[in-house]
Amino acid sequence: MPTIAAETDGDDTAQDPAGGTMSTLEVVAGIVWNPAAEHVLLALRKPGQHQGDRWEFPGGKVEPGETLDAALVRELGEELDIVPTAFVPRCTLVHAYPDKRVRLHFMDVTRFDGTPAGREGQTLRWAAPSELGSLTFPEANRSVVDALISERSSRREDRSR
Repeated sequence: MPTIAAETDGDDTAQDPAGGTMSTLEVVAGIVWNPAAEHVLLALRKPGQHQGDRWEFPGGKVEPGETLDAALVRELGEELDIVPTAFVPRCTLVHAYPDKRVRLHFMDVTRFDGTPAGREGQTLRWAAPSELGSLTFPEANRSVVDALISERSSRREDRSR
């Protein structure tokens, strides 16, 4: 299993609309694939949360001193009651919302132990990549959603040739 530490671009602050600075929140997100690698697991954010009522890839904050691997395992255990056993980094991106800046570390989870359940009361669903374009995600997830749709489209085209 790869172990990577939270990356930094050397600038962990951003200007907020009021002229102050915002620190960057480190977040790990699991793109959890079903055993056939045909669907990804999504969680619906609760209405009162930041970016509420939007679908997301499960995960959460990286604690100070915690590796991304450890944060992914902890977060997916806390949120979904699963233990990821095979995962690889997909990408890291930074997104500035008006009220916060996040650095998202996306990991493809290809194997896990357990049966996913919304341990925090969140709604879960499995979705084919082709369905993702019709769902609402936080803006920070858009490039990853687009990549998943594109990758699956390319694979279907390759198989049809």
